[in-house]
Amino acid sequence: MAFSTQEDIIYQTKSFSVERSPAPFVSREEGGHIRIFPKNRKVRCINDLTPDEAIELIRLEMIVRESMIEAMNLRGVPVIWVNLEDLGNWAFKRNEDPVLHIQVFGRARTAIKQLWPEAVYLPDRSSGFYDGFKPLDQKDMEKIRNSIEKRVKEEKYSDENWNLME
Repeated sequence: MAFSTQEDIIYQTKSFSVERSPAPFVSREEGGHIRIFPKNRKVRCINDLTPDEAIELIRLEMIVRESMIEAMNLRGVPVIWVNLEDLGNWAFKRNEDPVLHIQVFGRARTAIKQLWPEAVYLPDRSSGFYDGFKPLDQKDMEKIRNSIEKRVKEEKYSDENWNLME
């Protein structure tokens, strides 16, 4: 399993980190792959979040979804949908505890391997299916970050509207 590095971080909130996947399940030209991780503590599954963390995560998922569609289209990748999935079951194959992470899959109408509108195909890494898949590049990440930063300032996503005032 490939783990993110500091260069993979797109955006951070109080409790979560938005990161590109260094070993994507959806290649950049087919929409791209982002992950959202808790950043301050180990969280096994969504049921382990506090109410405030759960609210923050849902808001962030909405923002990232909109931002990925906008940014990837600006980068010439015709993303028409974004799938969000709470996975982690592959950890059990390695006799490890799962770690909560939300998979964010861009879905491009021009995809060849991860066909739209089919569900994202997720065979085991050893299958060779993902060979040649490319992660988002730095310009993609910058466009996504800029779009996120724009959206967090919108009234729709204000801390006050989401009851996240400190």
